[in-house]
Amino acid sequence: MLQPFNDEYFMRQALKEAQNAKDRDEVPVGAVIVCKNQIIGRTHNLTEALTDFTAHAEMQAFTVASEYLGNKYLNECTLYVTLEPCVMCAGGAFWTRLGRLVYGAKDERRGYGRVQEKILHPVTQVQGGILEQECSEIIKTYFQNKRN
Repeated sequence: MLQPFNDEYFMRQALKEAQNAKDRDEVPVGAVIVCKNQIIGRTHNLTEALTDFTAHAEMQAFTVASEYLGNKYLNECTLYVTLEPCVMCAGGAFWTRLGRLVYGAKDERRGYGRVQEKILHPVTQVQGGILEQECSEIIKTYFQNKRN
């Protein structure tokens, strides 16, 4: 029997958020936060709309999930994000004590993994490469269209 609520399912939800960002002419990165198999936060980049360089999808998701739970710690939650988090977002994940991070495409230029993997909290489990092709494609096409 197929489990409908798995990593691919939740990453597809994050991809929908990335598409929302693209539709708003934001860098198409989407994120969802899941707790006990339920989405408690769904966001995308808002850096242009808010004129705020810290308004990355992940940072928005941390805020929404923390408000939902009434708790600043997300140790029982999983963040699904279409692009490997940057150092700032990995730092945010550290402070929330995020239980699990699942990302789609690797960010070779600005991903936290380039700097030092120990940026994340020691309890955080990491899984990369979920729907990597789709997650990578939406970013590539966005920037190709910007250059043309």
